[in-house]
Amino acid sequence: MRRRSFIKPTNSFIRFLLVGVINTCVGLFIIFFLLNALHLSYWVSTFVGNFAGACISYLLNRSYTFNSTVSIQRGLPRFLTIILICYFGAYFCSEKLMFWFNPFHFVSTAVEQNGAVLIGSVLYTISNYLGQKYFVFNTVKTA
Repeated sequence: MRRRSFIKPTNSFIRFLLVGVINTCVGLFIIFFLLNALHLSYWVSTFVGNFAGACISYLLNRSYTFNSTVSIQRGLPRFLTIILICYFGAYFCSEKLMFWFNPFHFVSTAVEQNGAVLIGSVLYTISNYLGQKYFVFNTVKTA
């Protein structure tokens, strides 16, 4: 029974994942295009791609995922704070993790960077969900 209630579309994490599929596809497409086709740096590519995904994320998560009544004046600065913390934390850790796993450069820098992007996107998604749910779109219920 517990399992069924978790997978309902009313579960905020499931809705967050659905929204995340959209903004992640957009963001990763932009990241990989900038990184591999235009040969921009890891940090520029991930920042621009995540910024595009974040714009989609804010709009959809505010209205669909969390059905938030938090004002834009209060929610948007918090959202941007969480996005930046999650972005730098996730992509810094993933870049270091890939470097740590590949100390002798058995795989190319391109493979290392692409792996870091994928690991970073997972870390970013988890930390971003927690930040948005409990800090950005959380409405305090009064008795």
